[in-house]
Amino acid sequence: MAKIKLLYHYLTTHFSKLCLFPVMVLVASKASSVNQENFQYLRYHLQHNLVPLTILFSVLSIGSAFHFLSRPRSVYLVDYSCHLPPAYQKITVQKIIDNVKKNQEMNQSMRSLDEGLDEGSSLNFVFRVLERSGLGDETYVPEAILNVPPLQTMAAAREETETIIFDAIDNLLANTKVNTRDIGIIIVNSSMFNPTPSLSAMVVNKYKLRSNIKSFSLGGMGCSAGIIAIDLAKDLLQVHKNTYALVVSTENLSRSMYIGSNRSMLLSNCLFRVGGAAILLSNKSSDRRRSKYKLLHTVRTHTGADDRSYGCVQQEDDEKGITGISLTKDITSVAARTITKNIATLELFDDKIKHYVPDFKRAIDHFCIHAGGRALIDELEKNLGLSPMHVEASRSTLHRFGNTSSSSIWYELAYTEAKGRMKKGNKAWQIALGSGFKCNSAVWVALRNVEPSVNSPWEQCVDKYPVKLEL
Repeated sequence: MAKIKLLYHYLTTHFSKLCLFPVMVLVASKASSVNQENFQYLRYHLQHNLVPLTILFSVLSIGSAFHFLSRPRSVYLVDYSCHLPPAYQKITVQKIIDNVKKNQEMNQSMRSLDEGLDEGSSLNFVFRVLERSGLGDETYVPEAILNVPPLQTMAAAREETETIIFDAIDNLLANTKVNTRDIGIIIVNSSMFNPTPSLSAMVVNKYKLRSNIKSFSLGGMGCSAGIIAIDLAKDLLQVHKNTYALVVSTENLSRSMYIGSNRSMLLSNCLFRVGGAAILLSNKSSDRRRSKYKLLHTVRTHTGADDRSYGCVQQEDDEKGITGISLTKDITSVAARTITKNIATLELFDDKIKHYVPDFKRAIDHFCIHAGGRALIDELEKNLGLSPMHVEASRSTLHRFGNTSSSSIWYELAYTEAKGRMKKGNKAWQIALGSGFKCNSAVWVALRNVEPSVNSPWEQCVDKYPVKLEL
């Protein structure tokens, strides 16, 4: 049955080419029987039909020129850079527990609820989640959160975001040698921290970008916003010729850390960590030779019309009026359903075949599944029929860096490069999931054997991975 489905997919995908083949055979057979008399006959008709032939040639020339000018511009990924925080921002599971204890002792409203590690306490809940989360002891948190009590001021949040964004962009510009005045588009996405002036304005000011730059800040769009930013950049690069688009994906933890005891809101504290990435895209044909990848597809799926999907990740106040991000138990089932819809519209396979999950390993070489948590990776590994090798980049990223929100897919791509696995012609599929609920994906093809960039986040630790977890 699987072979029949594969044959059906091949026939429907290549139908036009298969129809053209017999026509080519017929033309070739006729051409082989042409003689001198046929050539003289053709010459006579050409001499007596110059006007119609001229008109036909003009129409074909104009049509070809229109087709050439209106076809989509290729979008190249020149390079990207992931932020690697300093060593003093590393945090272990034990350090998290110690900090939670200290914070609870200072917070009288919580102290009455939690007195030590009894089974019903929120502290014990945090410990159990961390123990099974798939995160290691070398993830990073902002300096503001290392403080007791944590600093949740605007100044602390701005310092955190500036440090991440500027470090990633500085490294990217150093590696690509691009003049900042040549950047025509800037897009920054951060779900939880959206100050005034905007984060994109912050980048314009820091790097003195030109005054006619197309500037965008995307907020409140969750962990899938990185692909939304790439998709937006792709559309803008179709309109604006010969330019660069700088995309920055990050998240802020200082302002969004939850200090209450609601378990559904404590989950985000357990999973999210510091991270960010800067990506340089180009539509210049001259950049193809030095670029790492070419963008093949982007697909965005939004299931927010369904109440369960809309409410499974939500910022709200708990019963004490403390704001946090609530994650419901529906999130894994919602994610599975949303990614199924995303797959149905992805152009890797015929969109008419919607009643079975294709074997993606036939079309994709590397998978970068959003490192949202161990349960999420498990669910997608099962639903997509992937092997442990295919989700190794996701699990390793989760263990080493935690859930870095929209930037996690770039740490995963960097992992694949650091392992020396990205070969010319390989296809990489980035799958991001986020609040709303959304599943967004991007497919890239490697233009060469891709080596890791200078200052890759995996430079000093890739040999330690993959690790075997006892959960």
